[in-house]
Amino acid sequence: MVKAYTQEHVYKHPWERVTSASWRKYVDPENKRILTHIVEVDTLDRKLDLSSGKLYTTRALTIHAPGPWFIRRIVGQDICHCVESTIIDPKSRSMELTTRNISLQKFVEVEEKIRYDPHPKNPNAWTVCKQQTSIRIKPLSALASMAEKVEQRCAERFLQNSAKGRDVMERICKYLEAEASGISL
Repeated sequence: MVKAYTQEHVYKHPWERVTSASWRKYVDPENKRILTHIVEVDTLDRKLDLSSGKLYTTRALTIHAPGPWFIRRIVGQDICHCVESTIIDPKSRSMELTTRNISLQKFVEVEEKIRYDPHPKNPNAWTVCKQQTSIRIKPLSALASMAEKVEQRCAERFLQNSAKGRDVMERICKYLEAEASGISL
Protein backbone atom coordinates (compact mmCIF):
# COMPACT_ATOMS: atom_id res chain seq x y z
CA MET A 1 0.00 0.00 0.00
CA VAL A 2 1.28 3.47 -0.88
CA LYS A 3 0.22 6.81 0.49
CA ALA A 4 0.96 9.54 -2.05
CA TYR A 5 0.17 13.21 -2.22
CA THR A 6 1.08 16.27 -4.23
CA GLN A 7 1.24 19.89 -3.20
CA GLU A 8 1.79 23.10 -5.12
CA HIS A 9 2.83 26.43 -3.69
CA VAL A 10 3.52 29.78 -5.35
CA TYR A 11 6.31 31.88 -3.91
CA LYS A 12 5.85 35.52 -4.84
CA HIS A 13 9.59 35.81 -5.30
CA PRO A 14 11.77 35.28 -8.39
CA TRP A 15 13.22 31.84 -9.11
CA GLU A 16 16.78 32.93 -8.29
CA ARG A 17 15.76 34.06 -4.81
CA VAL A 18 13.70 30.94 -4.08
CA THR A 19 16.47 28.57 -5.17
CA SER A 20 18.99 30.53 -3.07
CA ALA A 21 16.62 30.17 -0.12
CA SER A 22 16.42 26.43 -0.75
CA TRP A 23 20.18 26.10 -0.21
CA ARG A 24 19.97 28.10 3.04
CA LYS A 25 16.93 26.26 4.38
CA TYR A 26 18.81 23.89 6.69
CA VAL A 27 21.85 25.94 7.70
CA ASP A 28 20.41 29.04 9.34
CA PRO A 29 20.24 28.70 13.17
CA GLU A 30 16.74 30.23 13.21
CA ASN A 31 15.55 27.56 10.78
CA LYS A 32 16.97 24.78 12.94
CA ARG A 33 14.56 25.86 15.70
CA ILE A 34 11.63 25.48 13.29
CA LEU A 35 12.76 22.42 11.32
CA THR A 36 13.39 20.31 14.41
CA HIS A 37 13.03 17.05 12.45
CA ILE A 38 16.32 17.81 10.63
CA VAL A 39 19.31 16.56 12.63
CA GLU A 40 22.16 17.06 10.16
CA VAL A 41 22.84 17.89 6.50
CA ASP A 42 26.13 17.12 4.76
CA THR A 43 27.12 17.74 1.15
CA LEU A 44 28.53 14.53 -0.31
CA ASP A 45 29.17 15.60 -3.89
CA ARG A 46 28.84 18.66 -6.07
CA LYS A 47 29.59 18.73 -9.79
CA LEU A 48 29.17 21.43 -12.41
CA ASP A 49 28.70 20.19 -15.97
CA LEU A 50 30.50 22.88 -17.94
CA SER A 51 28.86 21.97 -21.25
CA SER A 52 25.26 22.22 -19.99
CA GLY A 53 25.79 24.60 -17.08
CA LYS A 54 23.86 22.24 -14.79
CA LEU A 55 24.86 21.83 -11.15
CA TYR A 56 24.47 18.36 -9.63
CA THR A 57 24.57 18.06 -5.84
CA THR A 58 24.13 15.10 -3.50
CA ARG A 59 23.51 15.67 0.19
CA ALA A 60 23.01 13.33 3.14
CA LEU A 61 20.17 14.25 5.47
CA THR A 62 19.74 12.80 8.93
CA ILE A 63 16.23 13.29 10.27
CA HIS A 64 14.17 12.22 13.22
CA ALA A 65 12.30 9.14 12.01
CA PRO A 66 8.74 9.95 10.97
CA GLY A 67 5.76 8.04 12.26
CA PRO A 68 4.33 7.23 15.65
CA TRP A 69 6.67 6.73 18.60
CA PHE A 70 5.70 3.08 19.03
CA ILE A 71 6.80 2.29 15.47
CA ARG A 72 10.19 3.93 16.11
CA ARG A 73 10.47 1.77 19.21
CA ILE A 74 9.63 -1.41 17.24
CA VAL A 75 12.18 -0.69 14.48
CA GLY A 76 14.75 0.35 17.06
CA GLN A 77 15.73 3.68 15.51
CA ASP A 78 14.83 7.29 16.19
CA ILE A 79 16.69 8.65 13.17
CA CYS A 80 16.53 8.03 9.47
CA HIS A 81 19.22 8.67 6.86
CA CYS A 82 18.21 10.08 3.49
CA VAL A 83 19.95 11.08 0.27
CA GLU A 84 18.92 14.23 -1.57
CA SER A 85 19.91 14.63 -5.23
CA THR A 86 19.57 18.09 -6.74
CA ILE A 87 19.83 19.26 -10.34
CA ILE A 88 19.87 22.97 -11.09
CA ASP A 89 19.58 24.10 -14.69
CA PRO A 90 20.12 27.86 -14.81
CA LYS A 91 19.38 28.00 -18.55
CA SER A 92 15.85 26.64 -18.18
CA ARG A 93 15.60 28.07 -14.63
CA SER A 94 14.60 24.79 -13.00
CA MET A 95 15.66 23.15 -9.75
CA GLU A 96 14.74 19.54 -9.01
CA LEU A 97 15.31 17.81 -5.68
CA THR A 98 14.69 14.11 -5.11
CA THR A 99 15.02 12.74 -1.58
CA ARG A 100 14.85 9.05 -0.62
CA ASN A 101 15.43 7.29 2.65
CA ILE A 102 18.36 4.87 2.71
CA SER A 103 17.81 3.57 6.21
CA LEU A 104 14.68 1.87 7.53
CA GLN A 105 13.94 0.63 3.99
CA LYS A 106 12.79 -2.76 5.19
CA PHE A 107 10.01 -0.93 7.06
CA VAL A 108 9.22 2.17 5.00
CA GLU A 109 10.16 3.70 1.66
CA VAL A 110 9.76 7.43 1.20
CA GLU A 111 10.43 9.45 -1.93
CA GLU A 112 9.94 13.18 -2.16
CA LYS A 113 10.34 15.16 -5.37
CA ILE A 114 10.33 18.95 -5.36
CA ARG A 115 10.61 21.14 -8.43
CA TYR A 116 10.99 24.92 -8.57
CA ASP A 117 10.19 26.71 -11.84
CA PRO A 118 9.31 30.28 -12.81
CA HIS A 119 5.54 30.76 -12.58
CA PRO A 120 4.01 30.66 -16.08
CA LYS A 121 1.88 33.78 -15.48
CA ASN A 122 4.63 35.87 -13.88
CA PRO A 123 7.98 34.17 -14.64
CA ASN A 124 10.24 37.04 -13.55
CA ALA A 125 8.61 37.63 -10.16
CA TRP A 126 7.03 34.37 -8.96
CA THR A 127 8.13 30.76 -8.55
CA VAL A 128 5.96 27.68 -8.51
CA CYS A 129 6.97 24.78 -6.27
CA LYS A 130 5.54 21.34 -7.01
CA GLN A 131 6.07 18.61 -4.43
CA GLN A 132 5.24 14.93 -4.82
CA THR A 133 5.66 12.54 -1.91
CA SER A 134 5.04 8.81 -1.70
CA ILE A 135 5.21 6.76 1.48
CA ARG A 136 5.07 2.99 1.44
CA ILE A 137 5.00 1.03 4.67
CA LYS A 138 6.19 -2.48 4.06
CA PRO A 139 3.85 -4.94 5.72
CA LEU A 140 5.35 -6.77 8.63
CA SER A 141 3.47 -9.75 9.93
CA ALA A 142 2.94 -8.07 13.30
CA LEU A 143 2.06 -4.71 11.78
CA ALA A 144 0.20 -5.64 8.58
CA SER A 145 -3.16 -4.54 9.96
CA MET A 146 -1.67 -1.21 11.08
CA ALA A 147 0.17 -0.36 7.84
CA GLU A 148 -2.54 1.96 6.53
CA LYS A 149 -2.77 3.86 9.82
CA VAL A 150 1.00 4.19 10.01
CA GLU A 151 1.16 5.46 6.41
CA GLN A 152 -1.53 8.02 7.23
CA ARG A 153 0.35 9.19 10.32
CA CYS A 154 3.60 9.45 8.35
CA ALA A 155 1.82 11.43 5.62
CA GLU A 156 0.38 13.81 8.22
CA ARG A 157 3.85 14.36 9.67
CA PHE A 158 5.32 15.01 6.21
CA LEU A 159 2.55 17.53 5.47
CA GLN A 160 3.26 19.33 8.76
CA ASN A 161 6.98 19.43 8.01
CA SER A 162 6.30 20.64 4.46
CA ALA A 163 4.31 23.56 5.84
CA LYS A 164 7.18 24.41 8.19
CA GLY A 165 9.59 24.20 5.25
CA ARG A 166 7.48 26.60 3.18
CA ASP A 167 7.35 29.06 6.09
CA VAL A 168 11.14 28.89 6.41
CA MET A 169 11.56 29.41 2.65
CA GLU A 170 9.26 32.47 2.76
CA ARG A 171 11.24 33.92 5.66
CA ILE A 172 14.56 33.40 3.85
CA CYS A 173 13.16 34.91 0.64
CA LYS A 174 12.05 38.01 2.52
CA TYR A 175 15.47 38.25 4.14
CA LEU A 176 17.18 37.92 0.73
CA GLU A 177 14.85 40.54 -0.73
CA ALA A 178 15.66 42.96 2.07
CA GLU A 179 19.36 42.18 1.74
CA ALA A 180 19.26 42.94 -2.01
CA SER A 181 17.49 46.24 -1.27
CA GLY A 182 20.08 47.22 1.33
CA ILE A 183 17.63 46.93 4.21
CA SER A 184 18.60 45.02 7.35
CA LEU A 185 16.02 42.95 9.20
